[in-house]
Amino acid sequence: MSTEDIKLNFVNLSYDTNNSSIVIFQQNIAEDFGDTAVAWKVIENCGRQDNHPFLFPLQFQVAAKDAWGNITPQMPAYDGSAYEMIRDYSGDVLVQASFQARSPTEVEVLNNLEQGSIDACCYKNGKLLATKLSLSPGQKAVFAFHPRIYIGVVSQVSEGDIMNSAIIQQVNTAINLLGIRSADIVMTGGGAGPNSTPFEFRLDNVNQ
Repeated sequence: MSTEDIKLNFVNLSYDTNNSSIVIFQQNIAEDFGDTAVAWKVIENCGRQDNHPFLFPLQFQVAAKDAWGNITPQMPAYDGSAYEMIRDYSGDVLVQASFQARSPTEVEVLNNLEQGSIDACCYKNGKLLATKLSLSPGQKAVFAFHPRIYIGVVSQVSEGDIMNSAIIQQVNTAINLLGIRSADIVMTGGGAGPNSTPFEFRLDNVNQ
C-alpha cells in the first residue's frame, strides 16, 4: 500500500430492500467533458451490516488506446506532466513529453500521431477513472482531480461504464477526502413503503 493510498471502508447500515449497487466516481475538473463520468468502482451485493474495504490512491495513471485497438501500458501521472502518443519503430507508443502541461496542477495527454485518433484514459488502482474519446492528431486531453469522490445508489451500472447525466443526477453526495488517511463510509436510509427515506452517506471513524 502506498503512503498516498487512503483506506476506505463502505458500511451498509441502510434499510435497502432492492440489493442496490453503489457507484463511486470522480469528476475531471480540468475540462468540461459534458455531463458524463466513468463508474470507477461499483459495490454489489453488500447486504445490511456488511462492509466493503477498498483503497483509494491519490495518484493516478495514464494510458492511451489507438485506432487499431492497441492499449499502452499505464504510466504514473504527476501534476504538471504531459504525455504524447507517437509512432516509433515498433508502432504507437505513449511517452512522457519533453514539454510540461499548461498548468502545474494538470496532466495532459496529446495525440502526436500523424494519423489516427486515440482515446486518453486515466486509471486509479487499476480501474478506469476518466477518459476522453476520439482525440484527433494534434488534440489533447487535460486531466485534474480534487481529492473528492461522488457516491450514490444506482442500478445497471458496471465498473468502467461511461455514465450519462441521467445516472449522474441520481448521485448527489460528494465526500472530501483531503487530509484523511482512513475512514468508514456509512450508508443509511432506504426501506420499503411510505416509511422509506432517501439514502445518505457519511464519514465515520475518520483518521487524519
